[in-house]
Amino acid sequence: MNRSLIETVMGGVVLVVAGMFLVFAFSAADLRAVSGYTVTANFDQASGVNTGGDVRISGIKVGSIIGQRLNPDTYLAEVSLSIDPSIKLPRDTIAKVASEGLLGGAHMQLIPGGEDEMIPPGGRIMYTQSSVDIIDLLGRFVFSAASSTQGQGQGEAAPAPAEAPKGPLSQ
Repeated sequence: MNRSLIETVMGGVVLVVAGMFLVFAFSAADLRAVSGYTVTANFDQASGVNTGGDVRISGIKVGSIIGQRLNPDTYLAEVSLSIDPSIKLPRDTIAKVASEGLLGGAHMQLIPGGEDEMIPPGGRIMYTQSSVDIIDLLGRFVFSAASSTQGQGQGEAAPAPAEAPKGPLSQ
């Protein structure tokens, strides 16, 4: 009887600690959706970004990705962003698909420009940089390294070093 009471109390303590950890994790993760004005941006390649993902300026969350679709006329990925109303984006702002790390997810990074005119609500970010395909880059590197080492060791032998000129001191 005494042993089952101790196990029950310990189980309760574990559940309380786990609940406190979850509350802390959600409050520290800044998972809130940002509601504000909407802007769109077109990308050649928008892989890695998902609806609900972060929009950041200088690493600080200022918005959320609220939608993405394929534009049937241009065949570009059209990404809709919700930006905090207190943040005004200059017209020459750059939107870039940035990676969290080598194997991490992606987020939208905004690089504000210096223009005086701002993007209006419902406007479009004109300057974009698509996501980089790490696997494609790695494949190019491996194949270029393999092709450069394949060429070595084939073909003619290296020329023999030239003889030193014979002069009065070399005899």
